[in-house]
Amino acid sequence: MEFKDLDPILHSQLRLAVVSLLISVKEAEFTFIREKTNATAGNLSVQINKLKEVGYIEVVKQFKDNYPQTMCKITPAGVAAFDEYVKNLQTYLGVKIK
Repeated sequence: MEFKDLDPILHSQLRLAVVSLLISVKEAEFTFIREKTNATAGNLSVQINKLKEVGYIEVVKQFKDNYPQTMCKITPAGVAAFDEYVKNLQTYLGVKIK
């Protein structure tokens, strides 16, 4: 059995949680992601920027009712990276991939 390298960007618990969440909802507001991941705003902000830098998510800052709103959206590259990560992780678990 050959073990595949795991994407170091996704191998962080919080970044993996953010991408997993966005895979299921497509896009979400920063506060929603913070609540779902139980992360601090500062830590989440840093991890979101790392995901944005590699092109896994898109971040749109806008105003809604005079309040700043940060929306995060999964990109096709993010979906592909997540799928590859899961597939490679399965080699460690000994799961047969169909």
